[in-house]
Amino acid sequence: MSIFKKIFSKSRSQEDGIFFDSIQKILGFPPISLQFYKKAFTHRSSNRLDENGNPINYERLEFLGDAMLSAVIAAHLFNKAPAGDEGYLTKMRSKIVSREHLNELGKDLNLARFIESKVPLQHFGENIHGNIFESLIGAIYLDRGYSFCEKFIQSSVIGPYVDITRLEGKVISYKSLVIEWCQKEKKIFHYDIFEDNGIGGERLFGVKLSIDDKVVARARATSKKKAEEKASQRAYFAFQEKMDKK
Repeated sequence: MSIFKKIFSKSRSQEDGIFFDSIQKILGFPPISLQFYKKAFTHRSSNRLDENGNPINYERLEFLGDAMLSAVIAAHLFNKAPAGDEGYLTKMRSKIVSREHLNELGKDLNLARFIESKVPLQHFGENIHGNIFESLIGAIYLDRGYSFCEKFIQSSVIGPYVDITRLEGKVISYKSLVIEWCQKEKKIFHYDIFEDNGIGGERLFGVKLSIDDKVVARARATSKKKAEEKASQRAYFAFQEKMDKK
């Protein structure tokens, strides 16, 4: 049983006290309205509705949190990288708010323990962690406003994770690098996809990456997208010296 479900099984005062303490430890400041935060951890499978018949779940808060996160990160980069042009700033922001990074942030804060859902947590994909992280930011904005939202992002994202020098060398998509290089060098490339049952009945997708009609990398993964990215990574390391000169 999740912490969130345990909370709802207790009396109102116990529920508020436990949840308040847990959220305050994560935020670093006290929340005002717990209802925003409870909604931030409510999955649509709970089928909750408000008094007007509107669904109660984290999806709208996730949308809001994504916008707040992007705005705060954009302002930080604008101030810290005065020589960066629009393309540079956009690329750097994408690295910080990548789905992979947001999932890591959600895991680090162990936010999944609060989820109220009729679906077992193990049935969710990795993105649930990043989604909940964004919905939490949306809840902070509604509860305490932009300044506290910025404070949380500074302390939980920018302070511990944003190192501009390190991020400049971080690759967020090897497939994009390969495609960009092939297009610049006028090389013909294509990904040939096949599938098999893998080991133990697990479905795996295999990908062959060909450049100028020559297979340069192969990879397998549990999705076509992951297999293409893995094959692209292998191709990148095979052609790294040439690609880095682009």
